[in-house]
Amino acid sequence: MANYLAQFQTVKTSCDRIVAAVEDVSDLWPTVKGLFEEHQPLKRAFLTNRTRNPVLVENLPVEFILTTDARLRSRSPQEQYLFWFREPYATIVLVTCEDLDEFKNILKPRLKLIVQNDEREWFIVFVSKVHPSNDQATKSVKKVYAKLEVDFSSKKRERCCKLDIHGPNAHFWEDLELKITECIRNTLDRRVLFYEDEIRKLTEQRFMPIWNFCNFFILKESLAFIFEMAHLHEDALREYDELELCYLETVNMLGKQREFGGFDSEDDQATLLKPGSKPLTQIVQDDSFREFDFRQYLFACQSRLLFKLNRPSEVSSRGYSFVISFAKALTLHESVLPFCLREVWVITACLALLDATASHHHDGIVAPNIEKELYRLQGDLYSLARVKFMRLGYLIGYGTDIEKSPLNSACLSMLPWPKPAVWPSLPPDASSEVLEKEKTILQATSRTKHFGIQRKPLPLEPSVLLRVANRRRASLSTGNIPEIFDGRTGFTEGSGLEASPRTPSSRKVQAPPMSRTNSSPGNFESPLDRPMRLAEIFVAAEHALRLTISDHDLLKALSSTQDFEHKYLNLTKGAAENYHRSWWKRHGVVLDGEIAAVCFKHGKYDLAANSYEKVCALYAGERWQDLLAEVLPNLAECQKNLNDHAGYMSSCVRLLSLDKGLFSPKERQAFQIEVVNLAHSEMENPVPLDVSSLITFSGSTGPPLQLCDGDPGTLLVTVWSGFPDDITLDSLSLTLVATNNTDEGGQALKSSAATVLKPGRNTITFDLPPQKPGSYVLGVVTGQIGRLRFRSHSFSKGGPADTDDFMSYEKPTRPILKVSKPRALVDLASAVSSALLINEAQWIGIIVHPINYSLKGAILHIDTGPGLKIEDSYGIEMERYVEIDCDAGASKAEVSVEDSPVSPKQDSEVLNLCDGKIVFSEWASNVSSILWVPVRALSEKLARGSSSVTPLKQDILEGMRTVALKLEFGMHHNQIFERTVAAHFTDPFDVTTRVVNKCNDGTMVLQVMLHSLVKVNLIVLDAWLDLQEGFVHGKSEGRPTSTFFPLVVSPGSRAAVVFSISLEKTMSSGKDLQLPESILNIKYEINGDRAAGAHKPVDADHSGSDSERRALVFKSAIVLQRPVLDPCLTVGFLQLPSDGLRVGKLITIQWRVERLKELKGSEAVEQQHDEVLYEVNANSENWMIAGRKRGHVSLSEEKGSRVVISILCVPLVAGYVRPPQLSLPNVEEENVRSNPPGPHLVCVLPPLLSSSYCVPVK
Repeated sequence: MANYLAQFQTVKTSCDRIVAAVEDVSDLWPTVKGLFEEHQPLKRAFLTNRTRNPVLVENLPVEFILTTDARLRSRSPQEQYLFWFREPYATIVLVTCEDLDEFKNILKPRLKLIVQNDEREWFIVFVSKVHPSNDQATKSVKKVYAKLEVDFSSKKRERCCKLDIHGPNAHFWEDLELKITECIRNTLDRRVLFYEDEIRKLTEQRFMPIWNFCNFFILKESLAFIFEMAHLHEDALREYDELELCYLETVNMLGKQREFGGFDSEDDQATLLKPGSKPLTQIVQDDSFREFDFRQYLFACQSRLLFKLNRPSEVSSRGYSFVISFAKALTLHESVLPFCLREVWVITACLALLDATASHHHDGIVAPNIEKELYRLQGDLYSLARVKFMRLGYLIGYGTDIEKSPLNSACLSMLPWPKPAVWPSLPPDASSEVLEKEKTILQATSRTKHFGIQRKPLPLEPSVLLRVANRRRASLSTGNIPEIFDGRTGFTEGSGLEASPRTPSSRKVQAPPMSRTNSSPGNFESPLDRPMRLAEIFVAAEHALRLTISDHDLLKALSSTQDFEHKYLNLTKGAAENYHRSWWKRHGVVLDGEIAAVCFKHGKYDLAANSYEKVCALYAGERWQDLLAEVLPNLAECQKNLNDHAGYMSSCVRLLSLDKGLFSPKERQAFQIEVVNLAHSEMENPVPLDVSSLITFSGSTGPPLQLCDGDPGTLLVTVWSGFPDDITLDSLSLTLVATNNTDEGGQALKSSAATVLKPGRNTITFDLPPQKPGSYVLGVVTGQIGRLRFRSHSFSKGGPADTDDFMSYEKPTRPILKVSKPRALVDLASAVSSALLINEAQWIGIIVHPINYSLKGAILHIDTGPGLKIEDSYGIEMERYVEIDCDAGASKAEVSVEDSPVSPKQDSEVLNLCDGKIVFSEWASNVSSILWVPVRALSEKLARGSSSVTPLKQDILEGMRTVALKLEFGMHHNQIFERTVAAHFTDPFDVTTRVVNKCNDGTMVLQVMLHSLVKVNLIVLDAWLDLQEGFVHGKSEGRPTSTFFPLVVSPGSRAAVVFSISLEKTMSSGKDLQLPESILNIKYEINGDRAAGAHKPVDADHSGSDSERRALVFKSAIVLQRPVLDPCLTVGFLQLPSDGLRVGKLITIQWRVERLKELKGSEAVEQQHDEVLYEVNANSENWMIAGRKRGHVSLSEEKGSRVVISILCVPLVAGYVRPPQLSLPNVEEENVRSNPPGPHLVCVLPPLLSSSYCVPVK
């Protein structure tokens, strides 16, 4: 079967469409050929794929060939099976007949003979040439066609269709397409089954000695070609994938090691997209194929199918993987392949894939994620070609033109050198080229970076090329070290280009001579076979590459440094642009840095700066500080050359922000000098910069500063400076941010003066104005250095807390300040709630209780209200207040004092009142204290006693006095607390009197009861009574009849003193009857504590001896009335209605007034004698008066005259209520008698139920 390989390739090349054979029985093909070809390709064909599933194929081309054509001449059975894919898939029989007898006798037997072959898929097309106007012929044709259908069609399958040349045929072409499709589908299924069966048989023999891969390949590719002709590209691709797996599995079986290939001309150019680049007969070897060519052929077939499937992204994906795997295979055979064939092949393969996929890809056709993946793969291919191209350039001496960037160093230093069996030798006529290379090497100097930064150049080679090349020479393994390096002692481990004599080395290699050994059989005899110098290695590699490379574009790119740089730049730009369009944008940014290096080299600083800024932003965002230190100086130099002062200053600040170990102290000082000089230069506009990683800050250690609402304070902030030297800040501000409301901008705190930051830790003090309640964190530190306005808003990197370099990341940030909500910071209260003595100097206690707040330096303003004055002659006593806790058994104030480290042990102090205010001492700043203020409540009203029958009600408001207190406290006396304290003052006694006995001689025993109004013991020393006119003393001459003095009256108790009095028998006439009041005098003492209430007066406490003490005398007016013995008028309450009182019912209340005697002399009243003034008093909540409440009635002056006073009223409430009362305002009480007296209470019934408010019950 392998002998048919050449014929197989020829047949496959000439056959590209499905063939339908035309059996022209009636010579109709010239007539209908044009019509058949006009309706090609098949619009919708349903075929069966490899998995026996229906697949819709659109626009399937079909080629119609007559059975008499030479292309379909008979072949041998073996040849037919090998090339079965080109055999017809359907047979179309063209017939026509107008006579039924002719059909039966001639046409039908011939058709039977044609269709008797069961292997062919056939159907009959009956062509009618009759014009529609010929009815007789038309009827005859219809009969013939009907007979044709009966003879050749069945219920299972319709095999006939009719084409009317002169009539409409829309339905015919649809029917024709369906019948052709059915034939193709059946034929395709039959042939696929045949090939699969044959392939299965060969697959089972693949590990046997008789295995022949060429036979398997012909069958497998025939099946794939069948699917490809049927436009079943997915199935064809699957066949090629299986073919590749089978080849890789069997190509290197034990005992069958074959030639790899790669020695033909132009093998350095990849043929990944050219399946016909070499004929199969050229790459066949024994019973298989050469791996180098056959694997590329298979990938070319796969890529062709993928492009037909419109999947260029998959071509790139498979292509990149294939290039990597095939490069590994080339590495295994590198010793026998031409010099650097691997690198050259990879470059051409990548470029070929890039061109092909770019031409087949159209933006917007595929999904966005697939499109981005395609661009990513394109970038990978560009990057791979770029690295290989740099390796070739380095081998021929262009290493000085390659930027020694981190990316290039990482790529090239991990890429091994070529490993030929023998390193290329120097051509004999290349001496001039060697001299030119040496001159280039000697003139090459490394560029000095800006700021005088000294850096060891990054390597671009995995090992020293000089050593590797000489070791791989055929006659030299390891020579003498001085000889290898041409007697130069300045060699350092690294690139040979970097070890030029102009670069002094810190270490010199001094090695003893070493004996030469041969790396290959034979003896070392020629004195000219010495180690090659670096320039010679470059020239030898260049000549070897000219023999390897057949691509003129690649040869031109390596012909000069300008062409090399141009090609290098194109590859770099292609990779960067594709990465930018994919989701690997960071790779594109890094490659932009390589483009910027080339622009920087040629003085295109604007383009270089734009690219460098992107690279620096990427490195800074990823915190790749080592890489940033390589690129950022270049950006700074570009900005300086462009006079971009703002950008240059920003770059200098970013250089200072990097780790200190990346630059030397002198270099960092140079950065700071540039920043300071630029900041104080004459720039037009200020430059804002973020220095968050250079100047950092945090709050002081320990708990946050606690302040209350309205309190100012001082905030200590630790600022770390990353500058290498001291730097002076023109201004420094700090922003506080409230944690409960981050939307509001923070309040800026400014430092009071210019600040000098030293390297490392600095403590800055900020004056803190009053803040709103809440928790505050540090926000942003801003400041200014000349024209530089900087800001910092972050914490810094870690270190030991006790070092100057300590900077801690605090996330979440720790609160630095807590301002409490408005609350009680202090409490002022009265120490005594019980009553004090009125008109006496008493101590008022004011308790001052700080509530977790210092009262250091507090000022208390004291302002007394009306009726109260401060005794200025006595000082204000301040002492520690002890509040007894019954449960704990200890004082709360004592505990707070012991816990407070700032409160000294002091218990009391006397303060002087100055302008109505006093200043607190330091010892009382954190403890509760009590102030004793000497005051005197003034009252000119004389105390009055009352009768035991009608006692007087005590008015508590009469003894109330107020003291207005205003406390100013806080650091700046910004806190103000005001409170008015009330104090109750009272007389020591409440006096009530009653006559307990009346003797026959007219003497009366008057009992005076003393009720103590204070909560201390009162000691009554003496008592006497000054009587009013109309009364005289008995035998005691105004003294009590009892002599049990001193009399102790306990708090709240009562005591009685008895006096003997009598009425005065001779009285004055006229207005002298208006007598003054009687006065009760009580001399007493008081034993009380000022902390409990009433106590000894202040002046009594400060007097000398007991004899000098002032005695306390209490005076009270007593009302004594003469008895009513001869009244003039009597008032009687008449009986109420018998039906009772009811709410809402109008009633009449009547009183009768009767004159008992005539008014004479002193009994006359100041009014007309025949009229009496009356007044009705009633509670308005209980009664509604309908008549006049006040008026005059006529009453005759004669004895016994009467008058009835009536008034209408309505009860308002139900229950027992006091009825209205009648009084005579112009008649003294002793002249009026009630007879009968009015009731104290009357019963008022509720109102009657009203039917209008009743709801009937169902």
